[in-house]
Amino acid sequence: MRASLVALFLFSANFLTAAEPIAPAEEFSIEGLTPREAALEHLLSERGSLTAFEAAVADARKKGVTEQALLEARFLFHVDRQEDDALAAMLPDFRKRAETFKIEESEIFGTQEDWLAVTEYIVAIDALKRGDKDAFKKHITEAFWLSPRQGAAFAPHIDRLRMKDAMRSVKIDFSTELKPVSGADPISLEKIVEGKKALLFHFWSPWSRESEATLPEFAAAAVKLDQHGIAVVSLLLEDSAKVLTDAREILKNFEPAPPGNWLIDQKQNPLSRLLRVQSVPVIAVISPEGNILFNGHFTDDELWNVLKKIDATIVRPELSLDLEQP
Repeated sequence: MRASLVALFLFSANFLTAAEPIAPAEEFSIEGLTPREAALEHLLSERGSLTAFEAAVADARKKGVTEQALLEARFLFHVDRQEDDALAAMLPDFRKRAETFKIEESEIFGTQEDWLAVTEYIVAIDALKRGDKDAFKKHITEAFWLSPRQGAAFAPHIDRLRMKDAMRSVKIDFSTELKPVSGADPISLEKIVEGKKALLFHFWSPWSRESEATLPEFAAAAVKLDQHGIAVVSLLLEDSAKVLTDAREILKNFEPAPPGNWLIDQKQNPLSRLLRVQSVPVIAVISPEGNILFNGHFTDDELWNVLKKIDATIVRPELSLDLEQP
């Protein structure tokens, strides 16, 4: 179990797919495992809602799973869901656990260095949330030093910091006109953003497994954002005949029609290049002045922090998606 769960940490945070239903804690059992072992397996595999996870925690505690294992499971849960706020909030628990941590009782770490690296990682996330770039660099470097094989999990946060720095000099030209996926006449971003509090770009492709898997969640969120005065534009990365056909087929299956404007990125000076989009889906939030307020993933805590600054009544939806290894 231990090796596979370390691998889960290494490869988390990039691939979303529709969640497989997990049996409620009181119904969860695995042939050949004791009640404690089954409860632990359930706890470590639960990636549904926070409510479902807390139920798995309560069941595991009742079945005798240690507090150290519960803390490790909580760490994996928030890592997989890319919930930086929740990870930063775990820092006091990790510091307290430093006094009693026992590697022989660990359910996910193979060495003491692995656990120390994760502790440094959480300290780095806390520094990032506080805007302390120097402290972030110091602690994320220490995390790499302690456990290089976990580098794949640390790297996204470095990329995010660099992206934020790069976006400070970017400004969107709202006079840009883009063609709709439907084939209708081009429409300007200026017309779309007029009278709105902000503009949200959703870069996607019908050939991206993650894009297709997250479309229902995105569409539901887009409806709410539109009600709060956030203009939503979904941008298809290319306009080849095959891509357009597949995109139209996906959108045709939505009932009711998906919200927002579904447009095609321009070939000359594409917005995807300006915003450094390398994989999809990607979300960018643009101010009415054209400044980049956010550029990243739909599940990123920072996205919802930015949106709440625009409108304090915006509520982050509970995702019914799960993260899995590629």
